[in-house]
Amino acid sequence: MPVIMFLISIAALKKNTSILRQIRTEANCHVVLALKGFSCWKAFPFIREDLDGCCASGIWEAQLARDYFQKHIITYSPAYQDEDIDALCAFTDHLDFNSLSQWFRYREKMMAHPRFQSGELQCGLRINPQCSTGKTAMYDPCVAGSRLGITADQLLDADLTGISGLHFHTLCEQGADDLETTMHAVHEKFGHWLETPSIRYLNMGGGHWITKPDYDRQRLINLVKKTQERYQLDVWLEPGEAVAIHSGVLRAEVLDVFESAGHRLVILDISATAHMPDVIEMPYRPELFLVDHEIAADANSPQPAVILEGEHYHHATESGEWIYRLGAPTCLSGDVIGDYAFHRPLRVGDQLVFDDMAHYTMVKTTTFNGVKHPSIALQHEDGKIEVIREFSYADFRDRLS
Repeated sequence: MPVIMFLISIAALKKNTSILRQIRTEANCHVVLALKGFSCWKAFPFIREDLDGCCASGIWEAQLARDYFQKHIITYSPAYQDEDIDALCAFTDHLDFNSLSQWFRYREKMMAHPRFQSGELQCGLRINPQCSTGKTAMYDPCVAGSRLGITADQLLDADLTGISGLHFHTLCEQGADDLETTMHAVHEKFGHWLETPSIRYLNMGGGHWITKPDYDRQRLINLVKKTQERYQLDVWLEPGEAVAIHSGVLRAEVLDVFESAGHRLVILDISATAHMPDVIEMPYRPELFLVDHEIAADANSPQPAVILEGEHYHHATESGEWIYRLGAPTCLSGDVIGDYAFHRPLRVGDQLVFDDMAHYTMVKTTTFNGVKHPSIALQHEDGKIEVIREFSYADFRDRLS
């Protein structure tokens, strides 16, 4: 079995989607998988029954949903190309537009399509409620001058013939309280459009941490039901991280240990910028575990999302005696994961396990600097490991050929 790999727990995925299925049932709404957060299609058969389908950010994700999830498809992109529109009209169920100019460009073609005329294809507009609730500007679609969504003033006097849904996405790893705040802005600025009989669905987007232990699910359910009753429409949710959160790890190996300018430095066989870019972009600090057979297993200590039989794990912390700065085998000086403290000195060959690496990781990986790409594996419910993809020099070579 490869040492360097993304390892996804099917049991953890199913635990998450069972919670989402409960939300679907109790709120009588629709929940789809956001492929931009998790698109490991070999795992789709295990979670398909719990969800209503997928949302796609463009033609390729939509095709993936069509080929391997085979349920309802919602497609939204900041802009479409002519050939993408032609292809999407044949199979997507919702096609949402980011601007009035894009909608007016394609409206005649959309409304003439047989699937639109039969009701199989519905079109919507992404709106911007101009209500910022997040802390990181890079992930806030409501910042001034945002390219994502249509503001209420832009909709004034607009001809919305052919539009049957509105779509907003303003959250990023946030709770039901922030959704409630956003919905208040939506009611205030777009409520009169939602009240028109032609609007049949409201897509509340993603960024909902529904499967986090402290997420207020009842508050979400109440909000969805209240919105449905007020406007008499279908509500759709598009969580990505909620499907795959705490369901996977990235396993790495120590290649070198040395000191420089008073710092203990470690080079790993993985890269933050190539394999876990949100560590730098978000930024965030992933939980980390050292595989150490010299210590006794402690059932009360933190454990990674994926447990391998016979392994003992030591939870790395922020402070302690043995602090190391973990970096990558690339030429980018800032390709650093962070400083972690361990219970003993690290050695070449030690294995480290980064937790919560299933969402917004594999979808963003690259082969920057020719660093070897981690394999991808599934841990089935009986504990067996299935390696579903290994990468080679040919994958690196052919990407730009």
